[in-house]
Amino acid sequence: MAIELRTPAQVDEMRAAGQFVGEVLTALVDAADVGVDLLDLDALAHRMIRERGAESCYIDYAPSFGRGPFGKVLCTSVNDAVLHGLPHRYRLKDGDLVSFDFACSVDGWVGDSAVSIVVGTPREEDLALIAATEEALAAGIDAARAGNRLGDISAAIGGVARSHGLLVNTQFGGHSVGRTMHGDLHLPNDGRPGRGVRLDPGLVVAIEPWFLQSTDEIVMDPDGWTIRSADGSRGAHSEHTIAVTDGDPVILTARA
Repeated sequence: MAIELRTPAQVDEMRAAGQFVGEVLTALVDAADVGVDLLDLDALAHRMIRERGAESCYIDYAPSFGRGPFGKVLCTSVNDAVLHGLPHRYRLKDGDLVSFDFACSVDGWVGDSAVSIVVGTPREEDLALIAATEEALAAGIDAARAGNRLGDISAAIGGVARSHGLLVNTQFGGHSVGRTMHGDLHLPNDGRPGRGVRLDPGLVVAIEPWFLQSTDEIVMDPDGWTIRSADGSRGAHSEHTIAVTDGDPVILTARA
């Protein structure tokens, strides 16, 4: 497994992609509302990509686990869907929990990030689930320090999940980021501290905790992409691309 480290100058170059990804997610959160169609949100992201001169990481994406190519520029996962939601003709309803996952390349560097929100009137349990993913993301980022190990990030995420009584699925998780969206490094959302690859300055990874309310079992939709909870419970997903430095980790996809 090749672990690529970026120079400080390269990390600075990656900030443009991260900033743009944050801008798109902010625009999507602002646009999402009861009655808004998922395809219109995908079109918004697509328009922003064209205007920026960026390149989608999703539209031609065809990994072994999906029925590729993906064909859209945005993942929209609603309610019991939690990952890789393929945008389709669906108007958001009051109380829907929706996760947006977006990645693109700017000037040859990739940014990848995700956010979950509730449109309309929220359920308290949905807000609590979203907050748990955000807390786990913050804990994972805080553990992404030079000298630590990959397992320290995973353990921090898993510890937050357990503190909220949540189960953790480790089939899909974070990954290294660079010239492509998914590097060789896989970062599961649970693990043992002190284990795994050493974190050195210049390592850039996407940390992405995602949790389901009452299970860790998942099923695939007939569309070959959308991943849902096996028991119909809702899911939430939070993600940032970060860089390990000699000091505090740097969030490259921070949103205003």
